[in-house]
Amino acid sequence: MLGNDPVLLTPGPLTTSPATREAMLRDWGSWDAAFNRITQSVCADLVQIVHGENDYVCVPLQGSGTFSVEAAIGTLVPRNGCVLVPDNGAYCARIVRILERMGIAHVALPLGEDEPATAAAVEDALNRDSRITHVALVHLETSAGLLNPLDAIAAVCKRHGKRLIVDAMSSFGALPIDLRDGGIDAVISASGKCLEGVPGMGFVIVRRTLLEECAGRSPSLALDLHDQYVYLRKTAQWRFTPPTHVVAALRHALDRFAAEGGQPARGARYTRNCAVLIEGMRDLGFEPFLRPDVQAPVIVTFHAPRDPAWRFADFYAAVREAGYILYPGKLTQVETFRVGCIGAIDANEMHNAVAAIGRTVAALGLHVR
Repeated sequence: MLGNDPVLLTPGPLTTSPATREAMLRDWGSWDAAFNRITQSVCADLVQIVHGENDYVCVPLQGSGTFSVEAAIGTLVPRNGCVLVPDNGAYCARIVRILERMGIAHVALPLGEDEPATAAAVEDALNRDSRITHVALVHLETSAGLLNPLDAIAAVCKRHGKRLIVDAMSSFGALPIDLRDGGIDAVISASGKCLEGVPGMGFVIVRRTLLEECAGRSPSLALDLHDQYVYLRKTAQWRFTPPTHVVAALRHALDRFAAEGGQPARGARYTRNCAVLIEGMRDLGFEPFLRPDVQAPVIVTFHAPRDPAWRFADFYAAVREAGYILYPGKLTQVETFRVGCIGAIDANEMHNAVAAIGRTVAALGLHVR
């Protein structure tokens, strides 16, 4: 299936199917009616995945997922708002940096890198600080693979009348997200994650009535979600040059997603991949950083061996030579590395990856246990 290319065991970009890559071989006119229909169908399918058909709209945006996170915050949070950010990793910290750059007041809820946010902690923070108008939650903190309890936190926000913006970059399509309960105002993700498209397009699925209140609010022209939404609705076209090949690939990836069985089937495949990975790595002596109850089936962080000979760069290069690309650790307190479970791969490929890692450990003479 993959030819001679290495398999990406990363959280995105990830290994895509040959057919998805093939979808990029045709050129599209950015104002052409056929391309406009692709955009419309992609947006409709994305909204349907999270059950937002009646009250939510999808606004696509050029660029990486972070572009869309910044666009959502800049458009949906008024300048006199105050955002609570449960902070248990690098992508939570990135939201804090965005808020700082925009001059928007914020309150960080500091947590350990292995500690999920809880509904009780969020509720306590809301009770302590009446300034808070919004909560920005990273659903799956990719720096460790940590899953935060979205539904419980959404219920708290709904009860307190606070807007909830969800960074679902690494969970959208793999884990259940349901907008019908009304506690979530916006969900953000990107093409090159669990939908198994290629990188280059982000999107925000946002409550329609909220977005329509946000004219002129964004401090950025390019990242103005309201302006993008209005222009798309009026013309069926993107305001600026769209990533046409990326959108076409995502159209094909969404067709594959539906044929596989949608989110339940995609999540089940990733869960099997994750279980095979953890079991096999444990047999080699590698221990996961997270407890099983907070580990999401998307990317797994492993403790690095304590062997003085350990160098991630050497390990990475040897595993890559064996056909697999790993990810460096992104934690601040302990030395780790990460292995992704997502992409157009299955449990058999995970068995092969573990075997390649085992051969690498032996070849480098590492003592893992």
